[in-house]
Order: sequence, then structure tokens, then C-alpha cells
Amino acid sequence: MTTAGALREQVWDELVARRACAYPLPPHGHCPNFTHAKKAAAQLLSHPDVAALHTLIVGPERALLPLRQQALKAGKTLFVPHQHRQGWYWRVTDPAGAKLSGLRAHGEATLTPTGAQAAVIACVAADHHGARLGKGFGWGARGLHLGLPEFTLAHPLMLRPALPCPADSHVALIGTPDRVITPPAHLPDGTNRP
Repeated sequence: MTTAGALREQVWDELVARRACAYPLPPHGHCPNFTHAKKAAAQLLSHPDVAALHTLIVGPERALLPLRQQALKAGKTLFVPHQHRQGWYWRVTDPAGAKLSGLRAHGEATLTPTGAQAAVIACVAADHHGARLGKGFGWGARGLHLGLPEFTLAHPLMLRPALPCPADSHVALIGTPDRVITPPAHLPDGTNRP
């Protein structure tokens, strides 16, 4: 069985070899900022299950910047994890707060993501069953466990038919540059998705 660490290395190496990622480079140690993340964000935000939502938790990763920008321009309220106060969030409604550098000026620090209806968490790899593998540490590494649907964005090189290792969490939707993948409601072992 491939370990989570080995799969991460494989994905990072493939992205570099195919020139499918942007700053920060190399992508190793990060949830990669993959090319066409803007298209993947648009795909996810236009999905009916996401378009109807007005308040999202969105991770701070660079790959999620286009999603934060598009969601704020569409009038959604976002909660972005605070970079210096563990467990806190920035509540943001102004598109100028999409970049992490704009959060202090355009966001409001809060301990609770009140009203959040779903969360978008970055990944290193995901599969068609909704299994998600993060970078292995940091915010959202093992999912949020808030009882909210979780979504992610992925480049096709980050997708696998099935992860060869235990997942960090499971997502209900995967936005890619060309489409949105809707995993089945049941996991491969027959249990219900959390």
C-alpha cells in the first residue's frame, strides 16, 4: 500500500514535471496552487449545491484565492482561518479581503463561523469517492468536523480513482477546471459519508 507521504510526493512531482502549478514553488509541502484553479473555482461555485449557499468557510491556501475572490464578488460571506490566532476566523464580505494580506483591513476577527453552510478545504490529492488528502498538517489537515459539507478543488493530476492510503477527510464535491465531481453518498466500504 502506498503511504500518504509517498502519494503526496508523487502528486507534487507530477505537477512540477507537467508545469501544472504556480507560486509557491516548488509545491512540495503545500496544497498546490495548480494551474486553472480559477476555472475549478468557477465550476464549484456554479454548482447548484454551492450557488445556493450564502456563507462559506474557505481555507487560506493560495489555490483557493480565486474561489475567495469569485465568492466575495458574488456577494457571499466568507470565514477564512486566522493565520495568527488558532481557532479564530476572519469574517469577510469585501472582495478586497480575498487575499490574506487584505484580511486585517477588510475582515472582522471572530471565534465562531456563525451561519457557515459549508467549507472549502484545499487538497493535495482526492479520489472519485470523495476521499481527500491534505498536506498532512495545518488548518483543515484532517477535515473540520463542524458537521458541514466539505468541498475541494483539484487539478486532474491530483485525482485518483481511489486513494491508495487512508484519507484525511471526505468531501461532497470536487471542483476541477472542467467539471464538478459528485462522489457517491456511500463510501467504497458501504458506510455512509460523514
